[in-house]
Amino acid sequence: MSQITPIQIDNFLPYMRDVVRCEQSLHELNLMWRIIESSAKMNCPVEAKSILPTMAATRVGFNRLEKELVLSLVQEKVATVLNEIGTKAQYVIDILVRNLYERTADVGFLATDKELCAFVAGLSGNEDKIRARLRAYRSKYTVYDEIILLDVDGNVLVQINQETPIEGSLDPLIQRTLVSDQYVETYRATDLRPNKDKALIYSKRMLHPETGAVIGLLCLCFNFVEEMAGVFESHGDPSGRSVMLLLDGDNCVIETSDQRWIPVGAVLPVNRDAQSNLMIYGGREYLIRTFIADGYQGYMGPAGWQGQVMIPVEIAFTGKETNALKALDPRVARGLLSHAQSFCPPLYEVMNAASTIRRVVWNGQVMTAGQGGELLKLKTILDQISETGTRSNELFAQSINDLYETVLASRLQDSEFVSHLLVDLLDRNLYERSDDCRWWAVTPELRIALESGAVDSKTVTQMTDILEYINKLYTVYTRIFVYDCHGKIIASTSPINENGSIIGTKIDDLTLAQVMGLRTEQDYYVSPFVPDALYGNAPTYIYHAAIMATGGNSVVGGIGIVFDSAPEFFAMLQGGISTKGEVKAFYINRQGRIISSTDPSRPVGSILEVEADLLALPNGKSASRIVIHDGNYSILGCSVSNGYREFKVTDGYKEDVIAVVYDSFGEVREHFSSGNDSASIIDTYFVKTDDPEFATFFIDEGLFSIEAEHVLEALAASEISSVSIGGRTERVGVISIQDDSKGKAYAWVFDLGYLLSGIPSVQDSNSQVVIVECGHHKIGLLVGALHSVAQFNESQITFTPLAMGKNGALIKQIIKANNGKLLIQGVDISYLLRMLSNPFEPVIAP
Repeated sequence: MSQITPIQIDNFLPYMRDVVRCEQSLHELNLMWRIIESSAKMNCPVEAKSILPTMAATRVGFNRLEKELVLSLVQEKVATVLNEIGTKAQYVIDILVRNLYERTADVGFLATDKELCAFVAGLSGNEDKIRARLRAYRSKYTVYDEIILLDVDGNVLVQINQETPIEGSLDPLIQRTLVSDQYVETYRATDLRPNKDKALIYSKRMLHPETGAVIGLLCLCFNFVEEMAGVFESHGDPSGRSVMLLLDGDNCVIETSDQRWIPVGAVLPVNRDAQSNLMIYGGREYLIRTFIADGYQGYMGPAGWQGQVMIPVEIAFTGKETNALKALDPRVARGLLSHAQSFCPPLYEVMNAASTIRRVVWNGQVMTAGQGGELLKLKTILDQISETGTRSNELFAQSINDLYETVLASRLQDSEFVSHLLVDLLDRNLYERSDDCRWWAVTPELRIALESGAVDSKTVTQMTDILEYINKLYTVYTRIFVYDCHGKIIASTSPINENGSIIGTKIDDLTLAQVMGLRTEQDYYVSPFVPDALYGNAPTYIYHAAIMATGGNSVVGGIGIVFDSAPEFFAMLQGGISTKGEVKAFYINRQGRIISSTDPSRPVGSILEVEADLLALPNGKSASRIVIHDGNYSILGCSVSNGYREFKVTDGYKEDVIAVVYDSFGEVREHFSSGNDSASIIDTYFVKTDDPEFATFFIDEGLFSIEAEHVLEALAASEISSVSIGGRTERVGVISIQDDSKGKAYAWVFDLGYLLSGIPSVQDSNSQVVIVECGHHKIGLLVGALHSVAQFNESQITFTPLAMGKNGALIKQIIKANNGKLLIQGVDISYLLRMLSNPFEPVIAP
């Protein structure tokens, strides 16, 4: 995806209110830094000497952030929209190509049908009988709206749609088909479909059953308009904010989800390279994504066809009111946010910026703590910094929240869309399986063989040859077999399994009873998804149809087709998530039992732990939420099957399948480097000028304090350098500090969280190192986010019992702020230094 240039920002900003707010916050903060820095230089240059370099560096940093951060935020939001519409554009063409691949197989197989070939050759049959056979085919493969048989001169021999009768055709596709040994795919206006502007036709030449001479051709007319309308309805934007399109190689619209918005025939701009440029159509600016087909089983679809989705820029970043954060457990929200660097770098940058502001303000307050005289001038300036910083922090917090909400909402929506696609692919694929078994059950040779009652070896060989021919064309089946009315298997492809030959064995009684109870050629039965010896004792679906006596409805046997579920289902899942990174996908049933999985640790047949309300979702519905999955924060998306055309809708078959996807963001964190800022604002209305001051900070959500007189400054934890000598768990490294006598020096850094709880601290963008001094010794303490520097009245301070004893304690006091509603634990620096025994051994610079 291309990067947005500074020039392009102005094109997008008017449509991103949250980014504009962030930009205004940065600009205000940058301006305030300039004013405060200038005031400090003029009014108290001596007192401000030590902090001026930090202020200048921060000002320069925010000057950069004001430009680069806004650019990053715009880039993230544009990328989010382009990814969203790109997913849909890709699925438009991929779904269609998978469907049309089945059509290429259909025309190749039906063009070799012996009854049809004999009729076209003039050897047998009559027009009404053949029309009935073709209509029987269409009643199963309902994606066709016309089937035509023609001779070599283009004369129509039979067509099933007599409402638009045609006598013959001069279309060039006839000659193209007759001279080719492959199928011919045609999409354009044709006299074969006089009532349509354009038609999509699959044609294949037919050969004489005895001589092999070319005798005519078969044309299968795909109901293209109806099919695309179904795709658009199923996968389009229900809010109507975007338009979904199918384009040809000249970028001309073939089909559209909204004819009034962008009509068929319009020539459009395309964006195959995921450019971030705005593109104009009809005087309106759009974000566009365009995809050509990836292909399926080597079939690439009609030449040049493309899926495209377009969304006007003025509504691209609005209209998505979500409550993802409100519905989320606060600890989960904060834990997920701690992984922002991996899933949303701009969000991570905003968080780092807020942390930088807080550290500078905190350091300034520490430096002037307990000071009087001229330093009070600097303190007044720092109070202004603090006030401005607080206001800016609120704006930053809102910007962080807005961007976080946007990212989560987009990921949640995408997970639903992917799961919807996956379950749609499954229903569409299995629809074809229900068609195949019913059509092959009416094969005349199979009917005649079974209704005779006595099947000799010659007949078995003939039946096996037919099944072998079918299985070579339809490789999604591992076995196709025929059985008699007693359930005994008579003929089969791949007849040998690990237990020997399956010929002569019987199907189970339940399946036999179901098949014998089928009443019409339209009926079928599917075995439950359980292990079956006919599939190597692995679970699969086996599709059955009754073979009925010629001219009647009495069942004389049946045909079973063993779907190769393991690789086929896996390919569907993998194809749907191939561009989604570390996403894991599953097909499960209503009980949570896995039908297919891309996660090796959860094999087929095991149970996927999914919440009960998701397992009970109505058909066709989708849901998404943030969950803990395998110790990681994950977005779960799921969709329940809703059938395709008549399959699972009106044909009586019910087998609900749920597609589930997990998009993981990072491991669960039980400990955090910051607490709830809004609940930790300290009320200082009742303190006096000479009350003691404390520097406060977070450790794993708890608020702690150190007397401000012992604190020198705070540094970013990212400045810590690890060392290998003198390994101690609590000692995490060294950090460079300023020393008045030595210039640059180093101090050991100890994990205060580990010293308090025995659990190593989590280091993230909030983590800081507080440099403390006791006597002539300086050490660094690794803590979480900085909080504030505040005064407390002695009445608010209570010493702990252990601290009052002979040996003392690491936590020597509890500060009860805000009328006791906020408790702050006070760290005893003197005790800490004794506890560390000998932390002052010389530090060797790394």
